Amino acid sequence: MMNGRAALLFMNGRSVEQWMNHDPLNEWEAMMKKVAAFHAKHDFAGQNGHDMGYRLALTIEELGELAAAVTKGKPLEECAEEMADVLILLMGHSLAMEVDLKAAFEKKYARIMQRKALQGRLGVRVTEYRPE
Repeated sequence: MMNGRAALLFMNGRSVEQWMNHDPLNEWEAMMKKVAAFHAKHDFAGQNGHDMGYRLALTIEELGELAAAVTKGKPLEECAEEMADVLILLMGHSLAMEVDLKAAFEKKYARIMQRKALQGRLGVRVTEYRPE
């Protein structure tokens, strides 16, 4: 659980309009600005496209398409396209919620790098969970 100050850090993300007016300083910011342009072009904010219930349903749909591409052995190009769909959608979630996704990533990455891996039935898992 994060404290109030840490929570505020992640809520300091930019809106679509702020990203559109921002001059990117790196590749991540350039990608975020592209996703913001996509949201602005289609007026996601005004057309219920920022409703997180709806966005989570879209996420499940896109993850299903990625799973199908992988499990059906489709060409890597198709798998990569489905991965890009998921990435763009997740970046869009951060726009909808005005969350600083890069800061959240860096914080989470620092935590997971401290964890030990477990071998589960299906493969390696890195988690704080420990079986009883």
